[in-house]
Amino acid sequence: MALRDTYPLYVANKAEQPNTDLEVTDKFTGEVATRVALADAATIDRGIAAAVAAAEPMARMAAYERQAVLAHCVTRFTERADELAQALCIEAGKPIRDSRGEVGRLIDTFRIAAEESVRMTGEVQPLDISARAKGYQGMWKRVPIGPCSFVSPFNFPLNLAAHKIAPALAVGCPFVMKPASRTPLGAIIIGEVLAETDLPPGAFSILPAHRSGADLFTTDDRLKLLSFTGSPDVGWDLKARAGKKKVVLELGGNAAVVIMPDADLDDAVERTVFGAFYQSGQSCIGVQRILVHDDIYEAFRDRLVAKTRTLIAGNPADEDTFIGPMIDEKEAARLSMWIAEAESQGAKILCGGNREGAMLEATLLEGVPRHAHLNTDEAFGPVACLSRFSDFDAALETVNDSKFGLQAGIFTRDLFQMLKAWDRLDVGGIVINDVPSYRVDNMPYGGVKDSGLGREGVRFAMEDMTEIRNLVIRRRPQDL
Repeated sequence: MALRDTYPLYVANKAEQPNTDLEVTDKFTGEVATRVALADAATIDRGIAAAVAAAEPMARMAAYERQAVLAHCVTRFTERADELAQALCIEAGKPIRDSRGEVGRLIDTFRIAAEESVRMTGEVQPLDISARAKGYQGMWKRVPIGPCSFVSPFNFPLNLAAHKIAPALAVGCPFVMKPASRTPLGAIIIGEVLAETDLPPGAFSILPAHRSGADLFTTDDRLKLLSFTGSPDVGWDLKARAGKKKVVLELGGNAAVVIMPDADLDDAVERTVFGAFYQSGQSCIGVQRILVHDDIYEAFRDRLVAKTRTLIAGNPADEDTFIGPMIDEKEAARLSMWIAEAESQGAKILCGGNREGAMLEATLLEGVPRHAHLNTDEAFGPVACLSRFSDFDAALETVNDSKFGLQAGIFTRDLFQMLKAWDRLDVGGIVINDVPSYRVDNMPYGGVKDSGLGREGVRFAMEDMTEIRNLVIRRRPQDL
């Protein structure tokens, strides 16, 4: 299925084609695949103004009306699944099997939001905790926070946009979204589907824009929440400039997995290869650090290397491709330099390490020094580092020895080790007998330290996009 020659942007629920200034390339061939309208500051300002005007009618939508919008999206995304997967494969260079999987997650996320949209409950709270409050009763409910600003990344351009848009619709918040300029098509297609609904005018704007011209997404005080997913350097800078609005950040990581002697080695190898190299390692919870117990280190390493060498790299449109291109040649070159740096400092390349353009081989190293980039920073590519340990407590300390704290994985059958990891690991989530790269779209997902603020997962994002409004009722003494 071919892409269209041009794609619009969306302002206040309506498609506009003011220009075709944004080139979207096929990440495998490097050729221009299509052109997209690019928003300027005036267009972004119009979108924000429209969202402000839509705040009251959005808040007044009944729960069943919000649910109907989300259910329509589920139906239409299902009908357009092949188109969405093909566009994702081209604009992100994501292998077609992974692209189909992301479309499935897009549908799941909107379906979950449709279910949660009619479950927003409050609470009745007794207030008569002392004599002065006798006759008083309290209750609270959640109300929409108001116009929201969303900035989504290139690596999951469908599902990470969905994790902002779907909860906003579920609670009744209008929004403006800036999709990643390298992968805007998924968000635009979401906009096409939303434009088919009866949302109030101004409920949404999808506005591709270059970072240099997109300050209003961050600084405009009319916006009540900024939700950003992307790199830590950019995210923390946005937070510093966001003013009084609430800020939710989903940032980077260098996730670790710990392999204990009681693990099923074949299963652990299979899942670790997936966690390290799926979608060319371009995931903030991709496996980057692999800690293996001394008793099984050699056996695990040899099986892991052998499995990694079987991965097929190439055209992401081919059904058998597992490793596609990185998002651009610059990122591949940066990671290639990190590999060379680690090797020059004594690390050993076990497999891979070669690069051609944006294609980087699936690469495993051992003996990477603690201070090397591959240990301290986010690789965000198909590279992972093996190390060995003898003491479980020391392994947990190694996992924590990072400025990031998104997720971690532990392969063990020991309940007490699971609970110790849950207590001691300074991360947002621990995954037992699987890699940290695992995520289900209804779970609370997010990190600590430099990995961000707040949690996604539909219900948890809905909480961030609402505020508690309290009600106190006094009964007269004669009414008691």
